[in-house]
Amino acid sequence: MKRTHTCSQLNKANADDTVTLIGWVESVRDHGGVLFVDLRDRAGLTQIVFHPDYPELHTQAGRLKDESVIQVTGIVKLREPSTVNSGLPTGEIEVSAREIIIHNLCETLPFPLQDEKAEKVNEDLRLQYRYLDLRRPKMRRMMTIRSTAAKSCRDYLADEGFLEIETPAMFKSTPEGAREFLVPSRLNPGDFYALSQSPQQYKQMLMVAGIERYYQIARCFRDEDLRADRQPEFTQIDLEMSFIEREDMYTLIEGMLKKMWKDVLNVDVPTPFQRLTYKDAMNRYGVDKPDTRFNMELVDLSEDLKDTGFKVFSSVIKGGGVVKAMNAKGLGDISQGEVKAMEDVAKSLGAKGLAYIVVRGDDVKEWRSPIIKFFSEDELNALKTKLSIEDGDLILFAASKWEQACAILGRIRLESAQLLKKRGKLEISDSQYNFLWVVDFPLMLFDEDEGRYVAAHHPFTAPHPDDIDKLDTDTKNCRSQAYDVVLNGSEIGGGSIRIHQPELQDKVFKNVLAMSPEVVESRFGYMLKAFKFGAPPHGGIALGLDRLAAILGNVKSIREVIAFPKTQKGQDLMTSAPGPATDKQLRDLHIAVTKLED
Repeated sequence: MKRTHTCSQLNKANADDTVTLIGWVESVRDHGGVLFVDLRDRAGLTQIVFHPDYPELHTQAGRLKDESVIQVTGIVKLREPSTVNSGLPTGEIEVSAREIIIHNLCETLPFPLQDEKAEKVNEDLRLQYRYLDLRRPKMRRMMTIRSTAAKSCRDYLADEGFLEIETPAMFKSTPEGAREFLVPSRLNPGDFYALSQSPQQYKQMLMVAGIERYYQIARCFRDEDLRADRQPEFTQIDLEMSFIEREDMYTLIEGMLKKMWKDVLNVDVPTPFQRLTYKDAMNRYGVDKPDTRFNMELVDLSEDLKDTGFKVFSSVIKGGGVVKAMNAKGLGDISQGEVKAMEDVAKSLGAKGLAYIVVRGDDVKEWRSPIIKFFSEDELNALKTKLSIEDGDLILFAASKWEQACAILGRIRLESAQLLKKRGKLEISDSQYNFLWVVDFPLMLFDEDEGRYVAAHHPFTAPHPDDIDKLDTDTKNCRSQAYDVVLNGSEIGGGSIRIHQPELQDKVFKNVLAMSPEVVESRFGYMLKAFKFGAPPHGGIALGLDRLAAILGNVKSIREVIAFPKTQKGQDLMTSAPGPATDKQLRDLHIAVTKLED
C-alpha cells in the first residue's frame, strides 16, 4: 500500500521511525514559518510538520488547501510536553516531513465540513455534494454505526444456525398494499415486474423448501410519499424460521438486539422485553407503538360520564363510543396558544375540538374549563380519583369511537410530553431504551371505503389459535399471531406466525378478504400449491435497519444513516436521478411517454 500506517496508529513507541501516511488535509497552520498540517484518514488524524529547513517541501506544503489528498514520508518525533494533545491517540507525536506527493489539490469547498457549521447548511446542498458530506466526523460515525449493527446481526444469526440467502429484487406485481415500483420487461413486451416491497412470499417458499432458518439484509422498495423515516428504497433485517411458536421469536430477537446494543453502544439491554397486547397499548397509550419512558396513561371515563350533563360526551357514549382522558401533570401553566396548537392536532385526527380542564388549587371553583359547569359532584370526584388530579395539572379529553378516541389522545399525549420537556418538568432520555413487544393485533380491519375486510398485517398472518372459529362469525374480534417490537415510540420491527395450511390460506383469501378465485390464482396460486407439498409451521419478522441505525446514532432522520438517500421528492440530487430515458430505450421497452395536461 501507499502507506505504512494509518493516521491513528502512531504513538511515542514509534519515535524516530520513518513512516509514510496518506490522507486528506484537515487544516494547515503557519506558526512562525513552520507549517503544521493535520492529516486525516478514516481511522484518525496525525500532525505533520514542514520546516523551512526543507525549502522545497515547505513551498509545496504552502500550496495545500483543506481536503487536498497528499502522501507524506517523514520521521516520527516526540512533541514538546507543552504541545501534547491528550485528546488524540496520536497526540504525543508528530511527523517531520521529508517527502510529499500531492495527489489531488482540492478546489474551494461548497460548504464547510466541520459538523457544527455543516449542520446549518441547507440539506439539499449537502445531498448534492454527498461525497463531501460523508467526510464529516458525524457522518463517518453514522456509517460506522450502521456497519457495526449489520455485522452484529450477521454474527448473531450465523451463530443461531441461520443461512443468509438472497431473494429476487424483481417480483410479480401484487397491487394490494403499498404502491409498487414497476419495471418493464423488454423480453416480455407489455409485462412488468414489481420491485419487491419485502421478501415475504419468497421467504415463506424457503420454509417450504426446508431451509428452516433464513435471513438476509434485504433491499426493499415502496413508491410512497416520503418523510424523515421513509425512503423509496430501504433496508430490513429479514428472517424466517420453521417449527416455532411466538415465544421462540421473542427470545431470538431479544438476544439479537441485546447483542447489537452491546456491540455498537456498549449498553446492556435487559431482557425479556415488556409485553403489551394491542388492546392494552391502545387503551393505555393511544397508539400501538407506545413510548413508555414516561407515564401519562389514558383513562376510560365512559361509565362515569354516561349520564353527564355535558351532552357532547353523553351522546357519544350512548352511540357506542367512549370518553377517554389523560392527566398531563404539571402542564396547568399551558398558554392559550399552546392549547390552540393541541386543538389543531386533535382536529387533524378527526376530533371536533379538544375539551380540557386547567387545574388551579384544590377547589373545583378555581378550575378553568368551559365544560366543568356540566359535571356533577360525583362526576368531578370520579375525575379526581381516576386521574389523580392535583394543583397545576392539565386534564385533556377525547370523545369518539374507541379507535379514534385512543388515537387522538395518543397524539396529544406526545404533544404534552414535549411541552413538559421544554419546561424542564419531564425528563425523556435518548439514552434510555424501553423495548417492548406489542402482541395480539387484530387479524382484519374493516375498510369503510372498500366495504370489506383487509389484512391488518398481511394476508399470510395466522389467526390466534383461540380465535380461528371467529373468522366466519366475528371477524372484527379475531386476533392474529402478529407481533411488533417497539422502542421508545418507534416500531423497529414486525412479523407474525404464518398460515401454512392451504385450506386456511384459501379461506382467508376468498371468504374473509373477498378475493375472487381468479385473483387468488393469479397472485397466489403458486403459494397455495406449494403449501400442499408439506409446508412446515413457520413464522418470521423484519426489522428496519435504517431505523435501528438512526436510533443507535441518536439522529431523527434515517437519511443521516443512509449513504446516498433520496429527498422527499424521491430525487438523488448528487446524480440528478430520476432522469429521462432515451427514445431508443423506450422503443426497446415498448413504452410511449405521454405528456400530462395541466
